[in-house]
Amino acid sequence: MAEAPIAREDYRLLTGMQKSAILLMAVDEANATKIFSIMEDDEIKDMSNAMSSLGSISADTMERLFLEFVERMAASGVVMGTYESTEKLLLKALGKDRVDSIMEDIRGPAGRTTWDKLGNVNEEVLANFLKNEYPQTIALVLTKLTAAHAARVLSVLNDDLAMEVIMRMISMDSVKKEVLEGIEKTLRVEFMNNLTKIQRRDTHEVMAEIFNNFDRNNEAKFMSKLEEQAADVAEHVRSLMFTFEDLSKLDTAGIQTLLRVIDKDKLGTALKGASATIKTLFFSNMSERASKILNEDMESMGPVRLKDVDEAQMYIVTTAKNLAAKGDIVIADASGEDQMVY
Repeated sequence: MAEAPIAREDYRLLTGMQKSAILLMAVDEANATKIFSIMEDDEIKDMSNAMSSLGSISADTMERLFLEFVERMAASGVVMGTYESTEKLLLKALGKDRVDSIMEDIRGPAGRTTWDKLGNVNEEVLANFLKNEYPQTIALVLTKLTAAHAARVLSVLNDDLAMEVIMRMISMDSVKKEVLEGIEKTLRVEFMNNLTKIQRRDTHEVMAEIFNNFDRNNEAKFMSKLEEQAADVAEHVRSLMFTFEDLSKLDTAGIQTLLRVIDKDKLGTALKGASATIKTLFFSNMSERASKILNEDMESMGPVRLKDVDEAQMYIVTTAKNLAAKGDIVIADASGEDQMVY
């Protein structure tokens, strides 16, 4: 005789495992397979035992179970996903090594592989880590970077070590796969996983960037208040800011590169509110004809709103920063030494 279905009135007797087993049996085979694939062996055994001993389930029981499931999901109001909650959930289904690798990919600098991520690591941070490695190891790591990034890392290393690494790179033969994987694992475990702890943006730099994006009225207002409350902090923030007037730090090649990519209409608006020094800098790097046309355009504009001038100047400053970050132009610092602006 077939076992009687579990009746509606017996629903309250179902255990949590039995409820889970019913839900799992109710989903399609493809999704059930996915769920089983992330379960531990003990969990699969317990679930299988519960499923095999259920017998027939009435439609009313199924309906009540689904309603309870939906109500419990809705009762929480929201489902919030965080790094910690994701890691905790994965640890229940996967081994720690796999979870560490997955979460490192999520949390680390942008990139799909360890080598991708290294390309986004500041050269001083990377050189400081590599300086304690064997020259052959350093050489191998640098061959996985772009030429520009490798050059910056070598420049930070002491001269003797840098030269030894260069010689190793020149004479390097093909590397065995297992050696490469070992170095990659070491970088991932000992360096990349701890990168977020050693890389932390200076709060003054963050604030300088924010001030750069204020219009001049708000910039003046907040800078004045900051000076009243913490004059030394205000001075530090101001020293880190990059304004339209700071374009005077560009050399001739930099100005000409900038002129090739910016919108000339916005340049005219930006120069309406610029100092004589900046105007001369731009005009002197243009052809006589182009300079004459720009002058005429600026005269025909008449009065220009301060807001429009600020927006045009910020557009040009942002363009200059982007060009500097890509290495297309160089902006000298106040001491006269060249540095990249990011």
